[in-house]
Amino acid sequence: MESINSIKLPSFLRRTLNAYALKAYVRGLGCELTRIRRSRNWQLKANNSQIYAIITFIEQSHEDSWLWLATLLKSQYQHLTHDNLVIIAKRLPNLTISALMAHTDCTLTQARKVLDELEGFD
Repeated sequence: MESINSIKLPSFLRRTLNAYALKAYVRGLGCELTRIRRSRNWQLKANNSQIYAIITFIEQSHEDSWLWLATLLKSQYQHLTHDNLVIIAKRLPNLTISALMAHTDCTLTQARKVLDELEGFD
């Protein structure tokens, strides 16, 4: 079972155009997206694979106002286990070490271990 991350999203609605589409996608993944009391701040509760899916969705969409969220989520996405890296690597087409490092911000050593495991050299 993956751990649930709780991430604060300051001024979510004010910084995001077409927020309804982003909120619908995030909630469709099974994430919990709620407003913090009566403030303008929101909170996202998601596991690592859901966070990766959100980052990928934002980067593939052509909505510039969502990029701040992808940057924020990437900074929260730093602490991946080896198993999480393997799951992510299986999803990436044309996997290379540099592509895995770019998507996950993992180290060169971690990327090599994951790639070796997937290729059966472990």
